[in-house]
Amino acid sequence: MNQNEMTSPPRADAPPEPGNELAPLPEASAWTGLRSFLRETLETIALTLVIFVVIRAGVQNFRIEGFSMEPNFHDGQYLLVNKVEYLLHPPERGDVVVFRSPQNLERDFIKRVIGLPGESVEIREGRVLIDGQALTQTYNVNPASYNYGPAKVGPDQLFVLGDNRNSSSDSHSWGMLPHADVIGRAWLSYWPPEHWGVIQTPSFASAAPAPPEAGVPAATPLSNRTPAYP
Repeated sequence: MNQNEMTSPPRADAPPEPGNELAPLPEASAWTGLRSFLRETLETIALTLVIFVVIRAGVQNFRIEGFSMEPNFHDGQYLLVNKVEYLLHPPERGDVVVFRSPQNLERDFIKRVIGLPGESVEIREGRVLIDGQALTQTYNVNPASYNYGPAKVGPDQLFVLGDNRNSSSDSHSWGMLPHADVIGRAWLSYWPPEHWGVIQTPSFASAAPAPPEAGVPAATPLSNRTPAYP
């Protein structure tokens, strides 16, 4: 280049030369991160609520109050109640069910299913008779000293008794249980730990005739505390 020649300055609107581009300004990343955190938190809370509602719709916890189910269930024992099972099939004899008390729908009771729709139930000398046949009970009970019936179980009804027959407010005192009042089947005992386990339904081949002593297991002594209902 001639020493006397001068180069003209670059035009203001000229494109930048390669390698001289300016980096874009950083965005407000703090606000973006906060929005992401809030969104994830709300999604987690919503999912937790959905799971809780679904579980609550199918399972309910229940605390036993009183001694009506001794010697098999005890005052202060905590159970989980399966609320879905009876949507699939009706209650079976021997099921332990939780239901709204027909005398006070604000209270929940726990009893055992004894009589099913269409059956005749009678209690004589501590024995339970179904359609005139003695029911062999394969679980421990404190037998009744009262007589009852015979009485017919109507459609959509159940006859329920406490295992501690003389200290139980149940069908022998207030009548048949409407199926619509049943909340569900007692499924799992989870507290106290020594009673933890799945609650089994005893098997009944049939309400077959039995000698008097077979239907009346020996009474199990109760606590010295005053028996309470339910």
